[in-house]
Amino acid sequence: MRKKACADRRKKEHFYCHGHKTEKSVWQQRGANGTMKLEKLLEGLEYTLLQGSLDTEVKDIAYDSRKVQLGWAFVCIVGITRDSHDYAMDVAQNGASVLIIQHKLDQMPEGVTVVQVKSSRQALAIMSCNYFEHPAEKLITIGVTGTKGKTTTSHMICSVMNAAGHKCGIIGTNGVAYPGVKRQLINTTPESYELQKMFYEMLEAGCDSVVMEVSSQGIMMERVTGIHYNVGVFTNLYPDHIGGPGEHASFEEYRAWKGELFRRCDVGVVNIDDKNCDALLEGHTCKLVSYGVHKQADFHAENLNLLRAENFLGIQFHVSGKETMDVKVNMPGEFSVYNSLAAIAVARVLGVEHQAIHDGLMNLSVKGRVELVPVSKEFTVLIDFAHNEAGTESLLSTLRAYNPKRLVVLFGCGGDRSRLRRYGMGEVASRKADFLILTEDNNRYEPVEQILKDIKIGIEQGNPEIPYVEIPDRLDAIHYALDHAQPGDVIAVIGKGHETYRDRMGEKTPFLERELILEYAEQIGLK
Repeated sequence: MRKKACADRRKKEHFYCHGHKTEKSVWQQRGANGTMKLEKLLEGLEYTLLQGSLDTEVKDIAYDSRKVQLGWAFVCIVGITRDSHDYAMDVAQNGASVLIIQHKLDQMPEGVTVVQVKSSRQALAIMSCNYFEHPAEKLITIGVTGTKGKTTTSHMICSVMNAAGHKCGIIGTNGVAYPGVKRQLINTTPESYELQKMFYEMLEAGCDSVVMEVSSQGIMMERVTGIHYNVGVFTNLYPDHIGGPGEHASFEEYRAWKGELFRRCDVGVVNIDDKNCDALLEGHTCKLVSYGVHKQADFHAENLNLLRAENFLGIQFHVSGKETMDVKVNMPGEFSVYNSLAAIAVARVLGVEHQAIHDGLMNLSVKGRVELVPVSKEFTVLIDFAHNEAGTESLLSTLRAYNPKRLVVLFGCGGDRSRLRRYGMGEVASRKADFLILTEDNNRYEPVEQILKDIKIGIEQGNPEIPYVEIPDRLDAIHYALDHAQPGDVIAVIGKGHETYRDRMGEKTPFLERELILEYAEQIGLK
């Protein structure tokens, strides 16, 4: 019922506008003690009150038992490896005034209000929306989903929106950023409480819009429940996040969760060249705007022209269809065209003028996404987050089109993840590259030797004749790549991209790839 009322209100306000008034601060709307009654916190949820009172005052919400304070509500989450219902008695003793449970407890704590819900994850999301007074409804919200390109497309949209005079926040793989704040995140799509808090803080910082990556797991795990997006974007779909702990059971399930975004937005901006587009959009409820290169779309790219100069790889193209404009992007390859088209279509849906689109796309820099590291005039070094078969194939096909003397690829695969990803990356890299440097990439609790063994199985399936070296330590591997670079080479250091750490046996230590490359290049006298 709330969702329909929200949709009706959006239509009346006409969300394609450039200014949103922020309502009175959440904290100003509450009583002197800064609390919210449980009954208001539970609005929009189906629940059963097992004991206590709906008049209970709640100071804040937690789903991590270590963070609970006096007067807080604790939401018991059934996780992949742990069930926080096991900590219910502890948090009650530590001062929690409310427990939200999904299944019955062995023992009910005294003096605490207990509410049972069908899904505690859904409850956390709806309660968080209520607690922060639905901040997403006061922002232009843009959600981007797909296997590849979410991060770059999101940054393109954000750059264009800011060039148009908006104050746009961004949430995704590269972290969260808005005026005065820039920090890393644990998940591409944060937990619902953190997400709603970010929206609220963005409003307080003067933002009128936000673009965020919406992962399939984020939708499946109820992190974005309660949010209705003004615009949803579909980039592409390839098998990924399937079969591992907490991942999807099948490709069909993965696709279905991606498609859920288009039942939660007003306008869907979709890549019609992707073969999964129609199946993904089955049952959609939004207006559709299409983009593409190979099929005639509302925003169609033609006359693609690759651009290469010293420490520069880019592309220019012409847009036809509903719009006519020439575009130049300082990122390489056809996938950059798709990402740009998505950003252009979103911008035009929101009424952004052409000049702002040009400025936003040309002045773009996305950390760890085909990011050139200027170390030499004789060869090119770049870092990229490509960490699966689809991303690797797309990146290497793009780089091959620029006709390097050699395409050298340095990569590994994450530990405690699906072994299929290792086979796929090994197979693709062996076919697309001229030389491989196999190394570590967040081994977590798995021996690097086992990971490299799996990658070599993929190499045997692709091109067993390709020359390669194994250097388990990633920093040593980077040094090797620079020491043995040849004029005309393109060296792609892939898998970590924007990440700032190296994960070995569960211990994360600082590892800033761009800085390490620049540091060693200076040390050996490159440039």
